Amino acid sequence: MLRNRSVPTDVVLPHITYPNVVEAIAWLARVFGFTEHYRYGDPADGAQMYLGNAWIMLNRARPGSASPAQIGCSTQSLTVFVEDVDAHFERSKAAGAKIVEDLHETMYGERQYGVEDSAGHHWLFSRHARDVSPVEWGATIAASGSPGS
Repeated sequence: MLRNRSVPTDVVLPHITYPNVVEAIAWLARVFGFTEHYRYGDPADGAQMYLGNAWIMLNRARPGSASPAQIGCSTQSLTVFVEDVDAHFERSKAAGAKIVEDLHETMYGERQYGVEDSAGHHWLFSRHARDVSPVEWGATIAASGSPGS
């Protein structure tokens, strides 16, 4: 596969809409610890950021697109795995982020918390707490099988 230094490979790269990309870059860096990789446009039509191995694209709201806060609903949640989810939770909370799900362990073995960013996007920050088979908590494995079954 051709390598492209502008787009990470082997990851899902969500494109997230913000009313103001410059403000979103600052907020995501300060509150969640993301690092800016690049931005484009004047002052910023878009940007790419990362936290560990998680990469995101930010884009400016245009006609036909908006952030959850602008339209008054949410349609997705982004999950980012971090090494020290407890410290990340404390950082987000201390920075005034809207915690929507306190730090807890899920039935499927993740230690995580839920939070909304400045534009109303829902995020889960998580780390693996224990190895649990999907069957143990009631999931049905697809007939074709999959990794981790």
